Amino acid sequence: MTTRLSTKGQLILPKEIRERHGWGPGVELEIEDRGNSVVLRRAVDVPETTLEEVLGCTGYQGPAHSLDEMEAGIARGALRTCEGAPVVELVPSP
Repeated sequence: MTTRLSTKGQLILPKEIRERHGWGPGVELEIEDRGNSVVLRRAVDVPETTLEEVLGCTGYQGPAHSLDEMEAGIARGALRTCEGAPVVELVPSP
């Protein structure tokens, strides 16, 4: 399914997509730029949260670590996960 951007920068979403998601006239959509793609979602579907609401959600109970320590731990975990796996280079789409 394709659509075209107008000279005014407007995009018409096909009726099938609008109906499937329940998007009527005036609905507010959030736009997320993912580099080579864009995601649209109803703005109310992504509630704002505060830092206080998510503190402790990881369940980690140990001492605080520096950013360097965390990055080193992530690198060690990635190496363990990928041992023996072929190296893949990610190249962004044009």
